[in-house]
Amino acid sequence: MKELHTFGWYAARISPHLPDQAFQPVPARLLGGLAYLIVTITGLLFIGLLDLHPIFNLMIAMVLGASFAALGFLGHEILHGTVVRKPWLRDILGAVAFWPLSTGPKLWRKWHNLTHHVHTQHEELDPDAWVSLEQFLKRPFVQRIYRLPLIIRSFVSFTALTVSFTFHSIRMFGRFVKEFRPQTQPVLWLQLLLPWATWIGLLFWIGLEKWLFAYLIPLLIANGIVMAYISTNHRLNPLVPVNDPLANSLSVTVPRWVDILHFHFSYHTEHHLFPGMSSKYYPLVKQHIKRMWPDRYHEMPLWKALIALWKTPRIYYQEKNLIDPRSRNVYGSLGHGLDPADIKYRKQC
Repeated sequence: MKELHTFGWYAARISPHLPDQAFQPVPARLLGGLAYLIVTITGLLFIGLLDLHPIFNLMIAMVLGASFAALGFLGHEILHGTVVRKPWLRDILGAVAFWPLSTGPKLWRKWHNLTHHVHTQHEELDPDAWVSLEQFLKRPFVQRIYRLPLIIRSFVSFTALTVSFTFHSIRMFGRFVKEFRPQTQPVLWLQLLLPWATWIGLLFWIGLEKWLFAYLIPLLIANGIVMAYISTNHRLNPLVPVNDPLANSLSVTVPRWVDILHFHFSYHTEHHLFPGMSSKYYPLVKQHIKRMWPDRYHEMPLWKALIALWKTPRIYYQEKNLIDPRSRNVYGSLGHGLDPADIKYRKQC
């Protein structure tokens, strides 16, 4: 097994090769956010004020869903401090960007920045890591789900991507709210409830039929787009005792125009090496990683990563394997025998 290194170890070796401006915030990213915000407000007004044919409402809903997702990608950047540095402005802009996904900035920074990034793919400490076999055996509900054949589980899991981010965000609120100081908790609750109050208020204003097109369908689409990336970020990688981004993270490739629309969210290994750097510079970081550690870097087309997810189970076995408890088939993870081009189990246990 290759020696694991921390993200700081890699960053220290790449940083001298990067321009000074790569470490500065990039406020110009807000122009893209402004465009998405205008599209979102315009779409909501069109659906709410006009009596359009359902086909046109559905077309607008698809655009809204794509805009919701893109705003979430920008909110992710903003709350890492790569767009603006002033904390109050960062939180306001981050709250606006995450408004469609109803995730507050304080929760996001605690859950994502301070916990997931610090403990990526740690079996116990990463709130986004999937369960190990030991944890699985302590969860009767999950065991019942795994009695289903893998193909049915995969279908259910992929369908659930349309709601996964929203439900996981609510779950993370329940997990972390008590870790905030009592005087901070009211702000946390306000950041949770205000977006939901907005969307429920919209329901009463425009009625259920229009609300389905204005918010519910776009939310499902946004969840699906966001989770298409998030589900491939780490779920094919092994659990690791050391937070090594080249071992525990996967970058996916998408068409260049998609990368532009999604604020380079596909560059996930690069993001874990430099979370405080604007994603504008991640293509440059990628060049240096592939030059220095070509045998460690994991990347594949997004569609291929999703197929690999479909064909493999989500229970970890001995950290570097994935196991199907129903069939007892064991699959490798990235860097440990998983070949996305020819996925098959390696052994039975």
